[in-house]
Amino acid sequence: MAKRRSAGQRTAQRLQVAAVQAIAGGLALIALPFLMRSSQIGVAFKPAAPIGWSLLLGGLALFWWLALVQRNTASPPLPKVDPSARSPGLARRATGPSSPAAVAGDAAPSPGRTAHQSTEPSRPTAWAAAVFDQIEWRRFEAVIEALFAQAGFDTRSQTHGADGGVDIWLYSKHQPGAPVSVVQCKHWAGRQVGVDKVRELRGVMAAHEVKRGQFATTSTFTAQAVEFAQGNGVALLDVNGILGLIAKRTEAEQQTLLAVATEGEYWRPTCASCGTKMVERAPRSGGKAFWGCVGFPKCRTSMPMRGRCAAM
Repeated sequence: MAKRRSAGQRTAQRLQVAAVQAIAGGLALIALPFLMRSSQIGVAFKPAAPIGWSLLLGGLALFWWLALVQRNTASPPLPKVDPSARSPGLARRATGPSSPAAVAGDAAPSPGRTAHQSTEPSRPTAWAAAVFDQIEWRRFEAVIEALFAQAGFDTRSQTHGADGGVDIWLYSKHQPGAPVSVVQCKHWAGRQVGVDKVRELRGVMAAHEVKRGQFATTSTFTAQAVEFAQGNGVALLDVNGILGLIAKRTEAEQQTLLAVATEGEYWRPTCASCGTKMVERAPRSGGKAFWGCVGFPKCRTSMPMRGRCAAM
């Protein structure tokens, strides 16, 4: 293999030299008749101008071909991603998780360090706070989107990527062109949503001239966040508020929401950058397993494993 690569490199170098010589010769045959058109040399070389153009174009074409070959052989093709690993989602979305996932540093997984695949937990059969403990961030956003869709809104969102401070855009069926409200979601555990996050949502509302906003979380809000939201047109939905809204739906609607929450591998996090389901990986130096992107090493997004899905 090494000999074949060396021979190929030598051939490429010879072709590059030939291309340079062809371009140089072509330019000379083109330039001489033009620069010395009043002399005998210019008159003598005038018939050679078409040959010069042929050499120039041939040399440029050879350079282009060499560059194309080098680009196609420089890097191996990326591994194929199993389409079944992708999160189907509820709708075509324009935003992703509310905060970026941690990037693995020393604990970055290597291809040979993929741990065993996590097994599905016991699937919930009724709504309770524990459901939010089991589902991942993408399923939580899908539930919130379905909840507003049941209330009569048209919704728009996306499966992954930068969200710009908004996860779901709400539209009135009577005014489809302009959003009437925006929703930010935080699938958090163990910490409250602070006033800074609510301020960010208010800033997006002002930028898009939207008067109403919704902030939904699996956690709770700080007193400062509640106070700010009350005076700035932001409705806050903590875990108990969300469960209260679900309880007001019909039994059939509640089961629909539960089906959305437990769709596919609902417990396995979705990569915030790629939109694919993550896999369990083990650190090179040992330690706790973590969630890593299936697209590693192209994508190095990772999430810690906790008692519940990683908070986003």
